[in-house]
Amino acid sequence: MSRRYGDADSLAALWADDLEVIVPRMPPMTKGESLAFARTGRMKFERYETSQIKVRSYGDTTVVTGRLLRTRTVAGKATTDDWRFTKVYARQNGSWRVVSFHASDSPPSQ
Repeated sequence: MSRRYGDADSLAALWADDLEVIVPRMPPMTKGESLAFARTGRMKFERYETSQIKVRSYGDTTVVTGRLLRTRTVAGKATTDDWRFTKVYARQNGSWRVVSFHASDSPPSQ
């Protein structure tokens, strides 16, 4: 079976069962809610680019911070997001799983 970027089945394997997702202009979401949204196919990504990545590990927990620039289309309308994010991974049963994803709008450039 081929996998493609953003495939809900691939995300389900990467995300912990107790995942919490918090992003601008959306209510907090669980793993189930995030996967259900991904499976609707309502949002398409034309760009999904991370930069300024910083990784810090603390035993069985790793914190990744960075910047995310993405362009997405929903209902025919394109929107560009410029976010700062924090993603927390935990080692569970020998595998790394995302347990938390939080993003906020990047501050204006100075």
